[in-house]
Amino acid sequence: MSFGRRATATKIELIKIRRSMQVAKMVHKILDDKREVLLKKIDEMIEEANKAREDIWSPLGDIYTAVYNSYMSLGTSTLEAVADSTPSIMEVDVNVRRIVDVKIPTLQVKTREGGSHLSYGFTETNASVDKAAKLIKNMLPGVCKAAEYENAIFSLAKELERTQKLINALEFVIIPQYQDAMYFIKATLEEREREEFVRLKKVKVVLDKRKASEQERAMAK
Repeated sequence: MSFGRRATATKIELIKIRRSMQVAKMVHKILDDKREVLLKKIDEMIEEANKAREDIWSPLGDIYTAVYNSYMSLGTSTLEAVADSTPSIMEVDVNVRRIVDVKIPTLQVKTREGGSHLSYGFTETNASVDKAAKLIKNMLPGVCKAAEYENAIFSLAKELERTQKLINALEFVIIPQYQDAMYFIKATLEEREREEFVRLKKVKVVLDKRKASEQERAMAK
C-alpha cells in the first residue's frame, strides 16, 4: 500500500495491509519500550550530573580566589607569560560507550609522565599560583565527568525526541491509514458480495422461469 492513494480493494491487498499493521504495531511496541528506557536513563544522568556539578562548585570558588590573588600580586602580563610557557602535563582520552544504541563519549583525564610536579619555574611565581595550579589539576577529572554527563543528557534527549516523532507518526499517521484502508477494503468486498448475491439471485429467477416455460411447452405437446 502506498500512502496518499486509495488502496486496491482485493483480498490479497487486505492480507498485505494486515501484515503491515502487525509490523507497525510491533515497531510501535519496540519504540515505546525504547522511550521508557531513554526516560529512565536521562533521569539517571540528570542525577549524576547534579552530583558532579555539586562536587566542582566549592573547588571552583577556591580556584577563582587563587587566580584572582595571582593576578593581583603578579600582574596580568607575568601570569599569562607563565601560562604560555607552561607545557601541558595532562591529557584527556575520549572513548565511546552506547546507551540504548546512542553513542556517548566518555572522558578520562590522564597525567603525563612527570606530571606529578608543577611544570613551571618558581622564581617569578608565588603561593597563589601554586595553589591555583594544584586546584585546577585536581578538579579537571570532575569537570570532565560533569561535561560527560551533560553531553549524555543532550544526546539521549535528542534520541528521545527522534523516537517520540516516530511513535507519533505510527500512532497518528501510519496505523490510522492502515485501519482506514482495511475498513475500505472490507466494506468494498462486502458490497461486491452483496451485489454478486443479488445478481446470482436474479439469474436464478430467470433460469427458473425459463425452466418452467420449457416444462409447460413440453407438457403442451
